[in-house]
Amino acid sequence: MNIHEYQTKELLRGYGVPVPEGRVAHNVDNAATVADELGGERWVVKAQIHAGGRGKGGGVKVASSLDEVRHFADQMIGSHLVTPQTGPEGRLVQRVLVEQASNIRQEYYLGLVIDRATQRITVIASASGGMNIEEVAKTDPDRVIREAIDPAVGLMSFQCRKIAANIGLQGRQIGEAAKLMKALYRCFRDKDALLAEINPLAEVEDGSLIALDAKMSFDGNALYRRPQITELRDFDEEDPKEVEATGHGLNYIALDGNVGCIVNGAGLAMATMDAISFHNGKPANFLDVGGGASPEKVGNAFRIVLQDPNVKIILVNIFAGINRCDWIAEGLVQAMRDQQIDVPIVVRLAGTNVEKGGPILAESGFPFIMADNLDDAATKVMATLEASA
Repeated sequence: MNIHEYQTKELLRGYGVPVPEGRVAHNVDNAATVADELGGERWVVKAQIHAGGRGKGGGVKVASSLDEVRHFADQMIGSHLVTPQTGPEGRLVQRVLVEQASNIRQEYYLGLVIDRATQRITVIASASGGMNIEEVAKTDPDRVIREAIDPAVGLMSFQCRKIAANIGLQGRQIGEAAKLMKALYRCFRDKDALLAEINPLAEVEDGSLIALDAKMSFDGNALYRRPQITELRDFDEEDPKEVEATGHGLNYIALDGNVGCIVNGAGLAMATMDAISFHNGKPANFLDVGGGASPEKVGNAFRIVLQDPNVKIILVNIFAGINRCDWIAEGLVQAMRDQQIDVPIVVRLAGTNVEKGGPILAESGFPFIMADNLDDAATKVMATLEASA
């Protein structure tokens, strides 16, 4: 789960990470009022969407007057901001963050991620912060510092000092950076985060360090114990199909193919997508109906998958353990009756009550395409698509 920059900064502020003074605004008048109350002579107006590269897309502007604050806020709010991470359709901007502008001497990068190889939270830092950090990581990886954190002892002071020195900080900045890193680590650990990123971490006019931009994302599987994080979720920034799927206990992720997938179990869902790709097809989604898929749940899965206009065929792949093939079959038949589905459906059933599930489909009168195994199912999907092309 992702949150907005202004929400991230509020979290970090609570842990003692220095961030600029600023507030979110939902309309032009509100943006001007915020700037006036903040005071000063220059302000930064920043579009709030769940995507990076906003500066490259025109979503970050420096204003030298309240009229300019109004102008930039008016430009952004209600527009679709296109960045390298949004795709050509862009994201609708519904709010902006107005902050006091800072005089920047130097920009650094500081982040925390979970390294799956070492199974440890890892600090990533670089002296080359700003909008092009991804390019630096590709072209000059030696300029990116990595430091794994032992979970038994946490982030140690000597590690912070080493990181700070390696990115070029000096004198009192090293102690300042160490304090900031430890605060960022505590927030990351306490909130079950998957990513915490400060880019840029800026050295400002007086030599102090401040988090000019920040983003965080969180482990969706841990949200049940982090209600204060769940409250920050912005459903407008998510695919409506994914939001609806969550409400029905389904795990759904939209992709850009034309083969809809309804599968039980995340591992089998990944294998199903791999099989489709192996046969030169393109999955339209990842959808895991979970372990206790009732007929109603199967019906909801069909409805969500078919909301994607690109779906030309659906592959149902069930290996029943906790699930039952007869439940799945009843759900398929009910969905066909209720939703008037007009795309072909390839079905592979195996496991618990498969001897009951098959006859339910065969006697339904609907043209299900039955498959014996996963490879057979993927083969029949592609053959059906080719025949209808």
